Amino acid sequence: MVDPTTRMSFSSVDSSLYNTVQALLKEKSGQSAWEKGLIRWSLQKKLEANPSCSVSLIRMLIKELGKLLQIDKAQSYTHTIPVLHTLYYVVMQSGVMIPTSVYQAVYECMMKLLILPSPYSAVALSTLRSIKMEMTTPGSLYHRRVTAEQNLKNEHFTLQEKVFVLADPAVFSAPLEAAMRTHLEASSFLRETSTLEKNVVLHVLQTGLGTTCQSSMLTQALEALGDHMVETYFQEVVQAVEKSLNHGAGGRASYVNKLQDIYKDILTASQEEQSKLEHGPVFSTAMPYPEINFLMWRDEEDLWNLLTNIARSCGSNSTTLDEEEKDKRDSVQSMDSGIERDLKESDFDDTSTNPMATFTRRNAFKTMKTAHKLSLMSEKMDVFPGGSPSFKEDRRRHTARVVVLGDDRVLGRLSRAYHSIRERESKHLILTRKLNLRLYYIPVTDVAPSHSSPGSPCENEGRLCLASLLARVDPWYNSNINSLGAAISKLSGKQSVHREPEEPNVFLLDTLCYYLRCGMQPVNLPLYSVKMTRSSSDVVEEVFVSHLEADIPEFRHLKEKLSKEPNLRRKKPSVEVFHSVISVSYTEISLSKRKVLKREAPMTFGVVITSAPTAVTSGEDHLNVTFHSVNPGNNTTIQTQSISIKALQHRTLSVCLDQDSRCTYTGVQRVEISPCLHPGCGIWSRSTQELQFNKYLDKALHLPINTFTGVTP
Repeated sequence: MVDPTTRMSFSSVDSSLYNTVQALLKEKSGQSAWEKGLIRWSLQKKLEANPSCSVSLIRMLIKELGKLLQIDKAQSYTHTIPVLHTLYYVVMQSGVMIPTSVYQAVYECMMKLLILPSPYSAVALSTLRSIKMEMTTPGSLYHRRVTAEQNLKNEHFTLQEKVFVLADPAVFSAPLEAAMRTHLEASSFLRETSTLEKNVVLHVLQTGLGTTCQSSMLTQALEALGDHMVETYFQEVVQAVEKSLNHGAGGRASYVNKLQDIYKDILTASQEEQSKLEHGPVFSTAMPYPEINFLMWRDEEDLWNLLTNIARSCGSNSTTLDEEEKDKRDSVQSMDSGIERDLKESDFDDTSTNPMATFTRRNAFKTMKTAHKLSLMSEKMDVFPGGSPSFKEDRRRHTARVVVLGDDRVLGRLSRAYHSIRERESKHLILTRKLNLRLYYIPVTDVAPSHSSPGSPCENEGRLCLASLLARVDPWYNSNINSLGAAISKLSGKQSVHREPEEPNVFLLDTLCYYLRCGMQPVNLPLYSVKMTRSSSDVVEEVFVSHLEADIPEFRHLKEKLSKEPNLRRKKPSVEVFHSVISVSYTEISLSKRKVLKREAPMTFGVVITSAPTAVTSGEDHLNVTFHSVNPGNNTTIQTQSISIKALQHRTLSVCLDQDSRCTYTGVQRVEISPCLHPGCGIWSRSTQELQFNKYLDKALHLPINTFTGVTP
């Protein structure tokens, strides 16, 4: 018989959970995105404080998903994303056994969600796979996440993860840097290997055995064991989990039996010591924080150096070293000049009588292995976010999760670093076969963004253009991550008052970890190649992701004057220019999808170019180009994918990339802009099979920023 007091407490807990879930999904007038993020965090904390409510919460979420399936097709499925991610997080961190009937209800609901339009169906598919894995092997999601994040050594699951948070010095002052570092230092607490291994053993045994596992007794038993014995049982648990996952649903019974044996062995081994202990620590389902490395990103090469250091640590065993040596011999780039006369006589059989034959040119690049080519282009071959990859991912590879903090300027820097990495990898694979690179973005700026209406040009959104884009694409990102920047910007002020409460510290870390664990769907931002020819005939090649501005410095005062005095736009300018100072060549994208060639820009003294990704357009990636004229009435805006700009009358252009003064180029005569091609697209041989494969491959290079929803290409 259930105690009435217990029934009442459970009822109050369920009521509190229900109210929180409804507040999470309900749209209120005047409610800020920040409040949504706080509600999600409060729900997470309630679950950590009372793990037994996990099953009730899962049932509530299933009901909400059922309601969403019944809504009119004309309505939005936006609420599906919060429910799916909340469901995934509850199942992963739940410390109690979830009944098979509940899992079955979740599975059936997930299958129905697959009929939703993309990207909702993609997120549902990703969630379904995780739920199915947990159904087969309870505790596997928690085990794999914690083992990888904490780099717990074992022989059966060797994947490891590293988290780097890179902050832009242009945004982070010294006080803000110190405050941010202090907040993230909490991730280093309670990171003893033995404690982490105990947590994994406790969690897996509890979720796998349910009521047959006495939590308090098991906790005391593990506390009584020495570190060596704890490691032994941890290895056994990992082996049992991985073996069960390999066998699939058919191995569920043997998995539970194995867990039961491990449970009995632990109690037996600690029987004598256990009697000497009083109550051990209370088991908590809260997932430990991963180790977070916070750095100020002062040089673009810093990212490459970080990743290569991880790759080297991955290749510590002799087998990997042998593979590296072989790769060096089979490197794409040849060490000779490419002229056959430079080769030794023994390298080829000279049967030609023509003396000129010794000067014939051969390829200076050797053919890269097909497997290496597929590795390099792996992100291009994903069917859609959340879908099945084209080939099985190499389980030896580790994951580097890189979070950048800043505004459009830091994403510009990330774009150039990412392009540089892809260029190097196209010549010799160093990182791709060993590392999975995952990129995350938390918007933080030192300038308050201007408030503009939805759909306004990027140039009117301050330096948070891409943050605004991601917010429109993914409202859940806007609620949890986009709104986090304002709180980060205020950290330095709170630090100076010396009254910083504990909660904001935990909130920041919890939200960051939630983003890292659930933000698995990329939004692909197109990169554009910029070729600048200077008056000295030097050629500079760069890339940008959001914004490019080119103008004639002599006329810059006109633009500033017009922006300060809008009434002058309707008046005839006091300065008349009788000849064009800029000529342009571009292919305009018209509404009818036809392309028209244009070759003039009358009286134009400046050009502002902003990116319009597919994520926010109904068509393909393109550029919005605004021509600023001496006569404001002649200002025009066109859409194109490539454009060439040339300064006339012995004048030169000043070019600024991604609104970053550190990326300003002066004395430029010509600027050529076009979609940036993936360096890996140029390494395919002339064989029929590879040519056919390359024919259908998207050749554009995109910057993949992880979000909660993602966008299907």
